[in-house]
Amino acid sequence: MELRAATAADVDAVRSVARESLVASYGHAVGEQLLDEAVEEWYDAKDLGDDVDDDDAVFPVAVVDGDVVGFAESYVVGRRERVGEIDWLHVHPDHRESGIGSALLERVESALESAEVDRIEARVLADNEAGTTFYQREGYELAGERDVDIGGELFAEREYRKQVGSLTGISEAIYETEEGERVHVAFDESDRGSRAPFYVAYADPGHDRRYGYLCGNCEGTDVAIDTMDRMECRDCGNRRKPTRWDAAY
Repeated sequence: MELRAATAADVDAVRSVARESLVASYGHAVGEQLLDEAVEEWYDAKDLGDDVDDDDAVFPVAVVDGDVVGFAESYVVGRRERVGEIDWLHVHPDHRESGIGSALLERVESALESAEVDRIEARVLADNEAGTTFYQREGYELAGERDVDIGGELFAEREYRKQVGSLTGISEAIYETEEGERVHVAFDESDRGSRAPFYVAYADPGHDRRYGYLCGNCEGTDVAIDTMDRMECRDCGNRRKPTRWDAAY
């Protein structure tokens, strides 16, 4: 087994591995048509090519006998602390339980640690028992659970974290919106945007009532979200791709 950085020539193989991995992990819970739509949405060939060429991405592939059989994709998110987010970690079903997933994760963790992140995060649907077991086995702690909408049906999504360094910086700040409302922005809850992260904003200091999002690029709160959880700041154009609801397996 060889680990190397992904190239543009790997795009079709990455899309194939993603589909087979998703079907194996979620075929019992999510319809195959929806999984096909997810692959087309999340693994658009042009977007994948851009991701491979992105200097900020950690995108290794695992190769066996000349074929790509697994891959991972992660980024450093510049919040008030530095967080490494694992977008995906997929291994073809025929090559699972062979150490490839652990090797990919080790490569990603090493790169993120070199980038001096404070912690690493990954999200996995609770229905993906192989994925949740994988992260627990690799030393990740369950940090929370939320419901996500997939094709009109709610699924429980779990967030796993592993601490790397000591956390520093401000965890929360109060901002005033254009309408004069005061919102409490949680810098430890965010989603990666094209220009800067989007931070979760709450209407109360106890974080019980969510207000929306603060754009980390322009610090505006006029953020639009569509049914696929695409997010875009109407003030500066900072945007987030449709929600990806699983990081493994």
